[in-house]
Amino acid sequence: MTAVPSSSNSAPQLNKYLASTEKKTRDKAIKNLSIFLSDESQNKMPKSEMIRLWKGIFYCFWMSDKPLVQQALATELAELVLTTTNTSAALSFLNGFWETIVREWNGIDRLRLDKYLMLVRRFVDVSFRFLVLYDWDLKLCQEYNIILTHQGGPLCPSDGRVPVGLVYHVADVYLEGLEKSLHSSITVTAKPVPIALILTPFFNLASQTPLGSTYKHLQSSLFEPLLSSCLLLEAGSEEENDGELRARKRRRVDSSSSDMYPSIITNACFDDASIEVKLPPKLLRRKLLRRLFETASRAETRDANRRKIYALCKAENDDEDDSEVELDAE
Repeated sequence: MTAVPSSSNSAPQLNKYLASTEKKTRDKAIKNLSIFLSDESQNKMPKSEMIRLWKGIFYCFWMSDKPLVQQALATELAELVLTTTNTSAALSFLNGFWETIVREWNGIDRLRLDKYLMLVRRFVDVSFRFLVLYDWDLKLCQEYNIILTHQGGPLCPSDGRVPVGLVYHVADVYLEGLEKSLHSSITVTAKPVPIALILTPFFNLASQTPLGSTYKHLQSSLFEPLLSSCLLLEAGSEEENDGELRARKRRRVDSSSSDMYPSIITNACFDDASIEVKLPPKLLRRKLLRRLFETASRAETRDANRRKIYALCKAENDDEDDSEVELDAE
């Protein structure tokens, strides 16, 4: 197959090659994707064309059977986000991925589920690498949050079509993917991750989800591990004379979570990496608790979720000695 022509009319043609039953044809189509997406004429590709393109990619991945082939293809597809030469096309590609995964998830059989879980993990990871590449640009971060939370996105609290299992998996791998991306990209000049901005989709989902099980999963897989990691690093970095206090903090953390995120905690600002500096773990934890509390206080927050978030804030606040976070839930 020759290089794909640089026009929007070539999208259906590429889609056909991607869904071919011949592996060689599919492989050539994948190789042409990067060129196709980087073509400036594709910047204004209609959303419907990107969805059609992703339908072909989805079934291309569906037909990859051998584990090593699956892993290589998942990595190659995710890396297209980084090799695409303009941000608009990269974001459009990410949006197409998430909308396709949400739409097709319930049709994935149990024999293929593991490889699609891996594909989601790869795209979570590469999304953070993409944002690192552009120094956590505020506009790009906000646009990515919209991709995750709009109708059809995996973290949309009002879209009943979003599979709960997909929400759980994204929550499970989110901090791990962020930790990995930061660990591999930390330099003296690297911008800090705006952690509250990055977690905004989960704050909103926690406040508005109608499912108690979803809220519980977000608390146990995201909020508690992150806050515990702050507490552990705070206990390890404080030069305090009270050895008993430090030991108590460590015991509390060790009993609550085995997932620690040192690269996140030591390289985080709060909302805007362009104007903010890294925060010490203690201050970061207090600001996260404050943001959770403010989220619970919003008028649109469900009453049941509000009570749960207040309870979380109170429990976490009790673990912070001499805390400056005042939690006066009414």
